Amino acid sequence: AAAGSELPGSAALTLLESAPGAPCCPHGPALLFVKTSQGKEDGRRFYACSACRDRKDCNFFQWEDEKVSETRLAAREEYNRSHQPFFTHRQNVDRYKNFVLLPLSKRRFCQECQQLLLPAEWKKHSDHQVLCEITTAQLKSPSQLLYPLENKKTNAQYLFADRSCQFLLNLLIDLGFRRVLSVGTPRLHEMIQSKASQEEEFNVRSLLLDIDFRYSQFYTEDEFCHYNMFNHHFFGGEAVRETCRKFLCEENGERVIMVTDPPFGGLVEALASSFKKLMAMWRETEKEGDDNREMPMFWIFPYFFESRILDFFPSFSMMDYQVDYDNHALYKHGKTGRRQSPVRIFTNLTPSMIVLPEEEGYRFCTVCQRYVSSGNQHCEICNSCTSKDGRRWKHCALCKKCVKPSWFHCNNCNCCTLQKHSCEKTDTGCFVCGKAGHKRSACPSLSRS
Repeated sequence: AAAGSELPGSAALTLLESAPGAPCCPHGPALLFVKTSQGKEDGRRFYACSACRDRKDCNFFQWEDEKVSETRLAAREEYNRSHQPFFTHRQNVDRYKNFVLLPLSKRRFCQECQQLLLPAEWKKHSDHQVLCEITTAQLKSPSQLLYPLENKKTNAQYLFADRSCQFLLNLLIDLGFRRVLSVGTPRLHEMIQSKASQEEEFNVRSLLLDIDFRYSQFYTEDEFCHYNMFNHHFFGGEAVRETCRKFLCEENGERVIMVTDPPFGGLVEALASSFKKLMAMWRETEKEGDDNREMPMFWIFPYFFESRILDFFPSFSMMDYQVDYDNHALYKHGKTGRRQSPVRIFTNLTPSMIVLPEEEGYRFCTVCQRYVSSGNQHCEICNSCTSKDGRRWKHCALCKKCVKPSWFHCNNCNCCTLQKHSCEKTDTGCFVCGKAGHKRSACPSLSRS
């Protein structure tokens, strides 16, 4: 979590529910954490940046009980203002309109500033690396024109491979959705936008919510909202929030789905809180019904976060489809990447509705009533297709569950693990209170959101 590495001593960090009026950094309201040491019930609470885990990227830090002087508050507000984008979204839209009117020979893009350039600005960027003759096709594919933000501790902007992006879009169309809230999925958004502009009968629309403000150069206010998914913050204020709400509530909230692809290093608790707030916006429709109903959703995340996601969304289930990325060294098909991507789709839709491509080796399990990968064999004892990583798992009678094929049962540890491991099982119990029988995340002594 943010700022944790700067704190003295060994400690665990837990996200708490922030009270209204939390202090802000350039990324919006900060998140409230508690630092706990083993055996101690209460730790000191502090605020840290919601978007950056490394203080080199955003050094905001404040103890909850710290008294901040008026001078320091004024300096902080000035710092936050100075770190906002130079142009507003409206100004970027006007600049784009002027840019597309230019002849091809005068369309330039500064790679260093990541900015579309108008002729009057050429001189200021004369010593920068500049791309010339920007085509209409490039303008409609900004995720390929812009440099991906690949800092794993901040933006971690990995982009869907065309194979996965096309599969997702085809699936959404087959399921009957007509509006897609694209939260941190710029490549899916631009594929929808591109098809809508080229195919007259294509009737799917997308609204992109993303923390990367560079996309405001290419999309109008009805197509892009500057948004931080870690603290549910709309940078443009109430007007931008209303744009999102109206998009969700069209057609009385029907035929809309949220598709989100957060940074893999993101805090699941913070993400789940924001997604629930987006669902609450969707429930603001006039339609009568259960206030606990959930908006249809695809949460794309590595399979090893399954238990954490299910903690917050018990109705979700994990699909076997392996999502690939163009600019990730491991999570893509081919000789340059690890063939088995760990990234999956978590959804609250009925699993049998998610049809996976048979030509890629997926098959339908009539017992589980869902599509599974070819290596995911049904276990008669567990009565489920148990594999998570695409390989065939084996059942351990002692553990009473299926485990990875490379694991073996260790009598010392009394569980299955890698054959070469250190038996370091201790009886220290919970990290917070020291008692046995539960983990830190479920400690009754710790007040959590």
